[in-house]
Amino acid sequence: MPDTDRRSLLSLTVGGVAVSAGLLLTGCHRGEKGEEGEVTANEDLMREHGVLRRILILYREIAPRIEANPASIDAAALGRAAALFRRFGERYHEQLLEEQHIFPQVRKRSAEQGRLVDTLLAQHARGRAITDYVTDRTKGGRIATGDATPLARALVAFSRMYEAHAAREDTIIFPAFKAALGEHDYKELGEQFEDIEHREFGGDGFDIALAEVGRIEAAFGLTDLTGFTAPPPAG
Repeated sequence: MPDTDRRSLLSLTVGGVAVSAGLLLTGCHRGEKGEEGEVTANEDLMREHGVLRRILILYREIAPRIEANPASIDAAALGRAAALFRRFGERYHEQLLEEQHIFPQVRKRSAEQGRLVDTLLAQHARGRAITDYVTDRTKGGRIATGDATPLARALVAFSRMYEAHAAREDTIIFPAFKAALGEHDYKELGEQFEDIEHREFGGDGFDIALAEVGRIEAAFGLTDLTGFTAPPPAG
């Protein structure tokens, strides 16, 4: 199925209004031009972070539910969230893009940025250990009572770490990566990233991951954005 056809099957609901994801995404993939212009490598990396952040939000939202009543949790859906983070986040985004192509370029720019890369790599490793843990604790189709508190705490700790991690990448690492390359090399590497994505997923990995995270959110009743609206301040 062509990318544009697949995108037209997805939909977003914002404020109760259904919007075709095809209208938002068509012509906005890396290297494609539309009314909003070409999507660069860094823009694509940042929207990949958006998918990962939605998993982190899910982790943080269900952590209290796990502690309160582990038997009520759809352990299979939580396992699918961990599997998506592993494939799309750890395997593709971290290992194939950041660790192989982005971090080496940034490390060469300064000792300070090299130290930041070292921290990011350590956090990648810790995140993979936590994903292993979540996968192991959900593989039986249920969450054991004795695992509820440590699992909930691991999900919250992972979310806290990765939110700070992704924010540093968006605001420091990705701009430094672009600055390290000339315009031609930056665009060429972006095209290589697209080739890697299609090889890894057999199509548009972002759209595939976006659809899957939506299904997982639905399993936990987390699809309505209005449910995240903050209450007015007291007093």
